[in-house]
Amino acid sequence: MGRADSNSPERVDIDSPERVDINSPERVDLNSREQVEILVDQFYERILADPVLAPIFLDVAAVDLAVHLPHIKDYWSKLLLGERSYQRHTMNIHRSLHGKRRLDAGDFQRWLTLFQQAVDEGWSGPKADRAKQLGRAIAANMQESLFTSR
Repeated sequence: MGRADSNSPERVDIDSPERVDINSPERVDLNSREQVEILVDQFYERILADPVLAPIFLDVAAVDLAVHLPHIKDYWSKLLLGERSYQRHTMNIHRSLHGKRRLDAGDFQRWLTLFQQAVDEGWSGPKADRAKQLGRAIAANMQESLFTSR
């Protein structure tokens, strides 16, 4: 998966049988690496379809999804499952992005809304609740750090 042009945001290809059916009344928790990976893929589908966030990810940050998504999957697997594969410094990456295009509270709120929608539509349970709690904390901490380090 490479970078898409700004007129056609790249879609994350996750048309696998493991895709979570958001219409199913029986939702599982985010209790496995597989479920976390599906969440990340579905969340990024939302981001890349969003008229505000897609240009930030694709044009400003020039995210290479083939590289980025495995890092994000590792990050969420670390936070939710205790895996130790993620070893990057998240704030430095976002400070660099903030220097290219000032991120504002609306950007973080949009990110959080899309994240919480993705979790709510696919998963239920203590880990799903924890993911939403972490999402709120991440958005708040990121905003605070970026806005106070001007």
